[in-house]
Amino acid sequence: MDFVQVETTAPLALEIPQISLPPTALSPTSRIPKDAIRTSLKASTADSVLAAVYSLGTGGILLSNFLVELGASPVVFGMLCSIPMLVNLIQPLGAYLSERSTSRFQYSLRTHGIGRLLWLALVIGIVGVSLEAINTHQLVILTLLIVLFSNLLGGLGTASWLSWVAMIVPRRLRGRYFGTRNSAANLTNLVCVPMAGLAVSHWYGGTLQGYGVILLISIVLGIAGLGCQYFQVDMNPRSQNTYYDKLTQTGEIQPEVAKDEYSEVTQSIQNQLTNSVWKNSNFLRFLLYFSFWNLAVNLSAPFFNLYMLDTLDLDVSYVTIYNSLQAGATLLMLILWGKLADKIGNRPILICIGILVAATPLLWLGIGANHLDIWLWLPLLHILAGGTWAAIDLCSNNIQLAIAPIKNQSIYFAIAAAVAGGSGALGATIGSFIVQFAQFGGLLGLFALSSLFRLAALVPLIFVKEPMRG
Repeated sequence: MDFVQVETTAPLALEIPQISLPPTALSPTSRIPKDAIRTSLKASTADSVLAAVYSLGTGGILLSNFLVELGASPVVFGMLCSIPMLVNLIQPLGAYLSERSTSRFQYSLRTHGIGRLLWLALVIGIVGVSLEAINTHQLVILTLLIVLFSNLLGGLGTASWLSWVAMIVPRRLRGRYFGTRNSAANLTNLVCVPMAGLAVSHWYGGTLQGYGVILLISIVLGIAGLGCQYFQVDMNPRSQNTYYDKLTQTGEIQPEVAKDEYSEVTQSIQNQLTNSVWKNSNFLRFLLYFSFWNLAVNLSAPFFNLYMLDTLDLDVSYVTIYNSLQAGATLLMLILWGKLADKIGNRPILICIGILVAATPLLWLGIGANHLDIWLWLPLLHILAGGTWAAIDLCSNNIQLAIAPIKNQSIYFAIAAAVAGGSGALGATIGSFIVQFAQFGGLLGLFALSSLFRLAALVPLIFVKEPMRG
């Protein structure tokens, strides 16, 4: 038989599209066909490629340059970075709502789908500025509002999506699969970001109109990416949570049927958190590291693009080339980090590479607008960032999947995202106000401060235990 055992072995609800049947849970020994897993992983990879195009239009360097063209202040840039993190506080609510749904796919359409469509309002706003119906200040406010509400909807769906993928991808393949998946997304950035940057900077109608065209294309492809999720094996969260799961010393999961089929679903979220999350000391240690790390990183992260576009006054096409080099470095290193993580674990990589990432902001000190820095040091800095952040992002995701138990898994993911988002937003907000005061050293002083905080944030990670690794 061409079957593979699902690593979690939690009962799943396989729902056949276009057939209206009541969701039923598979037996504890149920297996997903190998072909279904392959199709799901290919669909998820295609989704990541199209989502990368959506992201380059609705964030990153193109959105930053758009706001610079509108004359936005450093505080606006701080808000631009802090909003996507701050709205992660809503993820526990999103996780709770998703666990009451009967389809991961339908829930994703209701959250991410509407969130991506909201960006059409910014396209209309850009047309309004061209017709002088609104001014640039109103367009900045509209941009921040769209960022807020689209990310709120995304925050409601993120934990559900991560739990969905965690059930599909076999544990032993997670490092390699997510390495490949992220490589595909970064290859897309490698090709598309410089092309989009050149299109925006050389658009005959001006950079604002050029960005509007790129944004519209990004939205269309982002919606197409959600369509790829239709081909993934759908999961019924209610069926997943009707069983108690326990992990034995050999790593095998032994499901036991709950007395009341839907007792875990109807139980209040407060009791769920009290009885599981807050008694998981290893998860709490990870939360401590994750929150401090995101605060330290986001003290400076929103302002590297601002430093190049505003302080150094570089053309956006230069900065998109740098970002493309960073994506290329990420692409080359992701598969290597994925294989290494499967072999030695995620925590050692997070500690070792984290030290290098902590020192990176110091390398920005002394960077100027001379030819040597523009053509040598800035490209090298972005290549270094691409290689190191490939390890941090991949291993952070993998260690969360390893630490979180199967039951109410999306709740764990949501809490981690909420804590990290709140601390990251706090870091970006603090950083934006520090930049306003020259006596604190401006941007370069902020970079040095962020480096010290990043190094200190690694200390709690030493005490985190990665399951199956000791």
